[in-house]
Amino acid sequence: MVPPIIHEIEARSALNSVQGMPFRWSLNPYKGCAHACSYCYARAYHSYLDLPPSSFETHLFAKTNIADILRTEIRRPAWQREAIAIGTATDPYQHLEGQYRLTRRCLEAMAEMENPGSLTTKGTLVTRDIDVLSDLAEHTEFVVHVSLISLDRELLRKLEPGAPTPESRLRAMQRLSAAGVPVSVFLAPVLPGITDRPEQLAEVVRAAAEHGTRDIWTGALRLAPGVKEHFIEAIAQQFPSLEPTYRRLYAAGPNAPTGYQLRIEGEVGACRRSEGLPADIREPHAARPAGRRQLALPI
Repeated sequence: MVPPIIHEIEARSALNSVQGMPFRWSLNPYKGCAHACSYCYARAYHSYLDLPPSSFETHLFAKTNIADILRTEIRRPAWQREAIAIGTATDPYQHLEGQYRLTRRCLEAMAEMENPGSLTTKGTLVTRDIDVLSDLAEHTEFVVHVSLISLDRELLRKLEPGAPTPESRLRAMQRLSAAGVPVSVFLAPVLPGITDRPEQLAEVVRAAAEHGTRDIWTGALRLAPGVKEHFIEAIAQQFPSLEPTYRRLYAAGPNAPTGYQLRIEGEVGACRRSEGLPADIREPHAARPAGRRQLALPI
């Protein structure tokens, strides 16, 4: 992979107002992501920076003042301590976090105010912050969502070349859970013809349950304009026989056919039940899909 270009920027605000999701506020300490997941819906947001979707992992932006701004925003008298979803358009524990510590500083600001929330990550650096995450979990509602779509290391190397191995993510989950931090798994997006075989889904659910997850959330791949072209080009290179399948499945729009979505949800639901995971956990602050809504979260 080409080393990324790092841009240090100052944010004008920390919190983003969100509509139509089970949380009202999101927070993203970075723009872009070195995990380089070919399917990531957030690639489309680089167009706001006049950059193509392919630059999502090569042009990374660190919002150097975001923790200070967050602290100011959540200390205002009008703030109602609403839940904050961290990492809806970037991974808050990508490699940059080791250098900038922006995610940790934001978590510390939230812990000072006992502000509820959640974060979504593939990054194993999350275990560095077990102390502050445990504090949040003890004094308010907070959950860590770990993104894991397969246990096949070689397959993920093609799809997520910059992300930690599935084994290391499972170990991170186990450490968080043992420390009292609630953990769930995003088995999403499910990729047609690549990660959607029943036995593939079952092994992810089983491993997640064995490593301390509270629940599993799932959803089929969504391909918005911009991201669609980038992903199908990647499919043509890595899985050429599947290119016609993807063009057919997503010819009518960004979502997979409803029948396919229902099949995936049903199979993962059956796996959850077989592993003794709850049928439903009420987490109003959590970044989770509502019904068949895709895991395509606003900034």
